Amino acid sequence: MADFHWIVPDNHPAFAGHFPGKPIVPGVVLLDRAILFAEQLLGQPNLAWQVGNAKFFSPVGPGENLIFALEAKASGSIAFTVRAADRDVASGSLKPPTP
Repeated sequence: MADFHWIVPDNHPAFAGHFPGKPIVPGVVLLDRAILFAEQLLGQPNLAWQVGNAKFFSPVGPGENLIFALEAKASGSIAFTVRAADRDVASGSLKPPTP
């Protein structure tokens, strides 16, 4: 198990269209960050991960400090949870590329 921290930049490009006047981090940005952290955890960049499942519980805005907790499973998949302060933001799993 490993924790990774990410502070959402106030000027993240996804905020331009998601949503004007009420910026919210799109789920795909959280998934992308989980994949980047999974690659760091394994020391293997540029893998073609598949999303096994993903659930989004709470919206995330600019400037929030997120903690991504990742755990490598015996199957090769990575389970992840995302928290902001005292609330769950997202959870899911990433499957390694299949040969």
